[in-house]
Amino acid sequence: MLELANLSGPHKILNDISLAVNPGELIVITGPNGSGKSTLAEVIAGIKIPSSGKIILDGADITKKSVYERANLGIAYSFQQPVHFKGLTIRDLLQVAITDKDTPEKLLKSVGLAPEEYLDREINSSLSGGELKRIEIASVLARKAKLTIFDEPEAGIDIWSFDNLIKIFRKMHENLKSSSTIIISHQKQIMKIADRVILLKDGKIDKIGPANKMLTYIERSKE
Repeated sequence: MLELANLSGPHKILNDISLAVNPGELIVITGPNGSGKSTLAEVIAGIKIPSSGKIILDGADITKKSVYERANLGIAYSFQQPVHFKGLTIRDLLQVAITDKDTPEKLLKSVGLAPEEYLDREINSSLSGGELKRIEIASVLARKAKLTIFDEPEAGIDIWSFDNLIKIFRKMHENLKSSSTIIISHQKQIMKIADRVILLKDGKIDKIGPANKMLTYIERSKE
């Protein structure tokens, strides 16, 4: 489905990364600060351009394609901090994202928000970090993307919202069998729900494996 072949750069941040993501797979990419996690996510999404290597989606080379072209091919990207648009309501945002028979009401319910309380509110600072994150996830779900990338989705949310975030990711993984998900995170609870965990160090893949084995490896490497 997605193949990264010998990716390096930009600015020497990534170093010869090769990885295959299978249909329906949930992968968590983790590692210390500065290891290249967010840069790798941005390279896959097309926000940043690698200095060498290839990105293959469904057998086609998309390395030189723009963010817009990759979005049309089925790649969705969720930023650490959701973007605010003055005057834009939650209903407007979801209507733009919907690609099938979903409704804004159904999408909000899927992320645990009451439609009657949120649909006509503006996307602004009156919403908490947890609310903004769930609204952004609802907009991502609306797109029915082949590959969804979440960059540190736990950033800026409280414990209650974090617990609900885990439930949403579990539900996504169960319901979207043909869609793949990449989550950039250092949170153990998110790693536990992954099919595989990838540990980055100094821009390289240090180790890849099932969640339980990788959690043990990461804990031991801290000793």
